[in-house]
Amino acid sequence: MTPPSGPRGRVLFVGAGPGAADLLTFRAARAIASADVVIWAASLVHPDVLEHARDGAEIVDSAQLPMEGVLPYYERAVAEGLTVARIHSGDPALWGALQEQLDRCKEMGLETEVVPGVSSFSAVAAVVERELTIPEVAQSVVLTRLGGGKTPMPPGEEVRAFARHGTTMALFLSAARSGQLQEELLEGGYPEDTPCVVAYQATWPDELVVRCTLGELEATVKEHRLWKHTLVLVGPALAAGGTRSHLYHPGHFHGHRRAEPSARRRLREARRP
Repeated sequence: MTPPSGPRGRVLFVGAGPGAADLLTFRAARAIASADVVIWAASLVHPDVLEHARDGAEIVDSAQLPMEGVLPYYERAVAEGLTVARIHSGDPALWGALQEQLDRCKEMGLETEVVPGVSSFSAVAAVVERELTIPEVAQSVVLTRLGGGKTPMPPGEEVRAFARHGTTMALFLSAARSGQLQEELLEGGYPEDTPCVVAYQATWPDELVVRCTLGELEATVKEHRLWKHTLVLVGPALAAGGTRSHLYHPGHFHGHRRAEPSARRRLREARRP
């Protein structure tokens, strides 16, 4: 498709973060403030983020609109040279239906920019004050969702398959089928006493964050009647401690710091089998 002549607008895909408006990045706030049209989903994004919109900006709630209902605003952006801020919850790169919009914008000849946002999994880790990558315990984080929902999972991406790694997992969009989620995590190899965090609306005024074990996961989710806007963290790192990273160890060296000789020797001895 040949890009149209005349005015060319742009669409800024803005990560709104997990909820609290003060967790927007400076770039996200500037992007919203620069927009002629601000498109947001009231079902997913906290309304306080709209405080960054300028006076006179057109505010559009996309909660009840399919993508075909949003595309006319992109077409107007092309015809009138408008800036559109399309606000996504969390980070646009994760379950944001971003790519299909970028593809359509490219077809229209629209300039685009993606502004990253704080994902809910890192917000939940901050709320419970836990590091998800503990030395000698877990050095990977798997971000996924339970299969069998509205969007099919590709082969090999089942929860039980990822669970075999035994590392930290963040489960999105899965609380409505907590029984299946618990079953697949157990089948994958996590012990029943593996620590879990169940977080509803993290950083929102009505947030609820509950700790439990994997064996209690289904009962905990059902007790609190959670089924949407809920994230589950699972893995041994959620209760681990007592280890130390080499990053700030006096025996570790890098381009900006020399190792202390005796500490370096102790570190080498500790590494020996």
